[in-house]
Amino acid sequence: MSELSFFLGCIAPNRYPGIEKATKIVMEDLGVHLRELKGASCCPAPGVFRSFDKLTWLALASRNVVLSEEMGVDLLTVCNGCFGSLVDANNVLKEDLELRKEVNKVLAEVGREFKGTIRVRHIMEYLYDDVGVEKVKESIKYPVDLKVAVHYGCHLIKPSKERHLGSIENPTFFDELVEATGAESVMYKDKNACCGAGGGVRTSALETALKLARAKLENAKAAGVDCIVDACPFCHLQMDVGQTEIAKKFGDVFNMPIVHYSQLLGLGMGYTPQELGIDMNYVKNDDFIAKIEKIGGGK
Repeated sequence: MSELSFFLGCIAPNRYPGIEKATKIVMEDLGVHLRELKGASCCPAPGVFRSFDKLTWLALASRNVVLSEEMGVDLLTVCNGCFGSLVDANNVLKEDLELRKEVNKVLAEVGREFKGTIRVRHIMEYLYDDVGVEKVKESIKYPVDLKVAVHYGCHLIKPSKERHLGSIENPTFFDELVEATGAESVMYKDKNACCGAGGGVRTSALETALKLARAKLENAKAAGVDCIVDACPFCHLQMDVGQTEIAKKFGDVFNMPIVHYSQLLGLGMGYTPQELGIDMNYVKNDDFIAKIEKIGGGK
């Protein structure tokens, strides 16, 4: 069985623990044991810390990477923002030896040193590159009969020259992994558009962030999908909690279920919506829950 450290980030354990649980159980079923990354902190948020002070960002991010280095395993995250922060910091310090010296001076104050011995992985690229679409398909006991709108999110595929995940304009790896579960990935307008949360926009300009999320939801609904599937708890929060805020601000009600890929995969493996935490979203769509309860029946 392969092993990785599991970087939880902030939002999943605090707002969507179902994503954390779903990830652990589906990865275990695929032969990947996720070890607790004890002492981890915020990634920190790339749209904030990196913009104001590069050295502070690198010191905080690299400390998380070092925790995994000390365990001797690669680090896995289920969040696009965490991935963007940690993988970029890891790559920068592997390539810039002078900057690494500066960061290690800071880390030395807490008895640690960045050595550049591991990789930072996002669950989607790990499943695609290391586990493989065919093995994911073989793990499916109950085909997921859903039409879904795939939301890649920004930091998963950008900057493209560093992510090495195919076309930035027309990526397919996420869609392939979704369809491996038996679901249908439906094309919709502005599929690769941002959810509106990142870069500090949700915090500093909520109305603008909600307008972006509203456009995403309108386009997905127009395509006739059962749900939106993401790979990032922050995108998840923006499109889930965001729906309650959009209803209050603009009067638009979408009632669109938001599902993390780990949860979608878990449905195909036979876990119930309750075991996967899908029923814990802010948006309560009873018809959708009733529909997905018929997929497997629980282990």
